[in-house]
Amino acid sequence: MIEDVIARLEDKVPDLAGRIEGAAELADLMRRGALPQVTPAAHVLPLGLRGGNVDTGSGLYRQETQEAIGVVITWRSYNAAAGVALADIRTLVGGVIGAIAGWAPAGAIGDFRLMRGQLVSMSAGTIVYQIDFSLTDQLRIAT
Repeated sequence: MIEDVIARLEDKVPDLAGRIEGAAELADLMRRGALPQVTPAAHVLPLGLRGGNVDTGSGLYRQETQEAIGVVITWRSYNAAAGVALADIRTLVGGVIGAIAGWAPAGAIGDFRLMRGQLVSMSAGTIVYQIDFSLTDQLRIAT
């Protein structure tokens, strides 16, 4: 599913095209104490899975699931004269929300819904903002 979200963002958010990666790439940057070379950049992360209502019968176990993902956007901030305007950040966050909310990867039962967006960090000349989404799906196991 992470690959589907990355592909969707690549297609729908031109300001991030070519600068969207997964959790392993973000972990490597963090290990090295580095930032993405070009910003804005995004990383799509798996945030967790939660089970919901269970329905059993006729040799089938079904359970609703909620799978959460996060899109972490990084900007290098600059001085006020040359920097990233707050409107630019809002536009990019809105573009990510517009690309993912209400959309579903092939085979999913439900659509992604926005859970929250929040400022993660503002330090060392960098702004990091995370947008979380949840997707309703279904676990199906023959018993």
